[in-house]
Amino acid sequence: MKYDFTSIMDRRGKDSIAVDGLGQNPGFAPEAPKDGFSIIPMWVADMNFPTVPTIPEALAKRAAHPAYGYFSPTEEYFDSIIRWQEKRNGVSGLKAEHIGYENGVLGGVLSALNVLCSKGDQVLVHSPTYVGFSMSLENNGYHAVHSPLRLDEENIWRMDFADMEEKIIKNRIHAAILCSPHNPCGRVWERRELERFMELCRKYDVYVISDEIWSDLTLEGYEHIPTQMVSEDARQRTAAFYSPSKTFNLAGLVGSYHIIYNTWLRDRIEKESSLSHYNEMNVMSMHALIGAYKPEGYEWVDELRQMLTRNVEYACEHIRNHYEGIQVSRPQGTYMLFLDCSGWCSGHGKTIQDLLKSGWDVGVAWQDGAMFGGPCHIRMNLALPFSLVQEAFARLDQYVF
Repeated sequence: MKYDFTSIMDRRGKDSIAVDGLGQNPGFAPEAPKDGFSIIPMWVADMNFPTVPTIPEALAKRAAHPAYGYFSPTEEYFDSIIRWQEKRNGVSGLKAEHIGYENGVLGGVLSALNVLCSKGDQVLVHSPTYVGFSMSLENNGYHAVHSPLRLDEENIWRMDFADMEEKIIKNRIHAAILCSPHNPCGRVWERRELERFMELCRKYDVYVISDEIWSDLTLEGYEHIPTQMVSEDARQRTAAFYSPSKTFNLAGLVGSYHIIYNTWLRDRIEKESSLSHYNEMNVMSMHALIGAYKPEGYEWVDELRQMLTRNVEYACEHIRNHYEGIQVSRPQGTYMLFLDCSGWCSGHGKTIQDLLKSGWDVGVAWQDGAMFGGPCHIRMNLALPFSLVQEAFARLDQYVF
């Protein structure tokens, strides 16, 4: 490969909660390992690969100029996004006027909810549910109505359209959050599923807030379809949110963007986002995005997807062949596994906390799935060099299972 996905980075003391945060936030972060075990960070959703070199090059070039005053986003910034969406997702007709900055995807989601809903309103989400949605909705006075995803006979997570329709009617829902690809299940929605979902929203006049932060990280053989592309009505009733942060490991720089074609909706969301006076772009995050969306970034993401696909295939096969009672649906996107451990726990007289702790003790810093709506589940990050993934499962073989 052209880019480095094999080096093991020492992230200690480098502003990384993935390693330095262990034991610092009980109930959220894993505990630190026992003496003698190194940390294998497999929880918070960032990656343990060095990012594409064009990003630090762009940052260094801009940092070399010793003035960092007020600025406006450049034409190159918007052109980079338009070109990326066109080449990666087949988007056509996207213009700079449709794009707006957001400090983060969750902030954009909340701005959209504040426009579309009244405090106390019910909002449709799929479960298992990304913990950021759950916390943000609760903290801002909204109530999540969960429509469970169902595993079909092929062990693939599917939407339950009858359940969604019933809950939309019963709870008088006017806004839904769609996670595409889905976190934590890793589903990459098919066009027919998105079409049916959006038709249901059209029928009951439900606006859609589409979190597509994982859109670049489909595994090999799968393709992301932007929600706004499935119909003209979807294009007009959807606010979509993106960021290079998940793709290129830039969360610490802060910077996301929305794509909203509906002028009425866009004007109001941008107004809502502006009211706090905190939703302002950082000049370095702008240059990081431009560096990410250079030609090298396209190559880098293609190689990254190969690495993630290899890691997922290895992990799922290993679990299937060695860990009786642990169930996992092979993800089609993201780099997360969502392990159902209920069979193993009941068969061994253990709680999910016992299982989590046994992994934490030997440095496998996986994450409690309860906060995502999985009562006996573990979320596991595979965005590591393959050698570390192998080491993690070797420790699980020897000390846990």
